[in-house]
Amino acid sequence: MSTGSQTPPPGSSGASPAGSIQSLIGNALRETNDLARKEIALFRAEMARNVRSLIIGIVCLMASAVFSVVALLVLIGAFVKWLATIVGSEWLSALIVGGVLMVVAIGMALWGRSALSFSTLTPTRTGRQVRQDARALSERVSG
Repeated sequence: MSTGSQTPPPGSSGASPAGSIQSLIGNALRETNDLARKEIALFRAEMARNVRSLIIGIVCLMASAVFSVVALLVLIGAFVKWLATIVGSEWLSALIVGGVLMVVAIGMALWGRSALSFSTLTPTRTGRQVRQDARALSERVSG
């Protein structure tokens, strides 16, 4: 009963169909088990990559918050200096630095927001692979 392709010994023609059916069922169960293990491994790998992307997005948003606070402090300092002196160039340099920090913060916030998109978190490869495997199994069963 180990393989279904061997010819039956003479005189045992009635046991051959049952033996081949059992081996086919055993092979199908074994292949299904292997397939399920591989699908779970693919799902785990894809989710690990997605979680890493999520963590990077959160870190970028936190960094953008820090840059925003620094930019706000610089801009407030520039405004205070401008009001105190009314004439001079100290405030102009402070406004340039604050403006650059604000641009950096906005850029990081936009990049972090795109990294946190829920569409990037769905395991698309696993779903595609499961559909492909289901088609292959149904073709095997029907063919």
